[in-house]
Amino acid sequence: MAVPALSIVVPTLNEERCIEQFLDRVMRFLESGGRPWEIVVVDDGSTDATVALVERRMAADTRIRLLIQAHRGKGAAVRRGMLGAQGAWRLMTDADLSVAPDEWPAFLDAAWKTDAEVIVGSREAPGSRRIGEPLRRHVIGRIFNGLVRLFLLPGIQDTQCGFKLVRADVAREVFERITTDGFAFDVEMLFLARRAGFQIREVGIVWVCRTDSRVSVTRGAAAFADVLRIRINAWRGIYDAARHRTAAATRDKDAAS
Repeated sequence: MAVPALSIVVPTLNEERCIEQFLDRVMRFLESGGRPWEIVVVDDGSTDATVALVERRMAADTRIRLLIQAHRGKGAAVRRGMLGAQGAWRLMTDADLSVAPDEWPAFLDAAWKTDAEVIVGSREAPGSRRIGEPLRRHVIGRIFNGLVRLFLLPGIQDTQCGFKLVRADVAREVFERITTDGFAFDVEMLFLARRAGFQIREVGIVWVCRTDSRVSVTRGAAAFADVLRIRINAWRGIYDAARHRTAAATRDKDAAS
């Protein structure tokens, strides 16, 4: 199989209700684009039929891949998928398709036609729209983003939309050093990418709020705590040490080959 131009990385946890529709819609979109592609499903310990449904589709198309892990969290699943993907560009998205494939062409153009190495789907950038989002969730999200901008990522208006495109070399550089398994992994990823000097661009998207979102008060509080932990990690030099270990491992791998 040719090296994919694009890998779609989707974390799953009990997504039997929507995973087949996800695969159908995304595959139709990818087939229309004319570029080699793959879909990497990373299952985070589902107890329903998600894995069986994906395995059935894999038997019919080898461009669908499945990685399985015990339940650790969305961040851990995305990290494994982004590191295990083979594409020149790697797009993380959710199984509920809150950002529909019809909206993807303009987003992907930012990769094909600009110098940015990280493209962030933003619900705050020009041209964006939020559909069906409860006011309470919106307010909490904006407070969270204000904290993120204050402590870690000034200037980035939306870190939490689960729709981001990363170049392969950036994925290898950044995801090796992510320590957050929960919902704030996006923040850590963007923080590390900026520290490494990669260009980040926000692109407005149309986002539909899923009615059964797993965002909760407990997870929200954990995400706030993770922001502070990431800031402390940076002050303590933990990310710099991890970067040196990653570089050394890469050199050893190259020497062995």
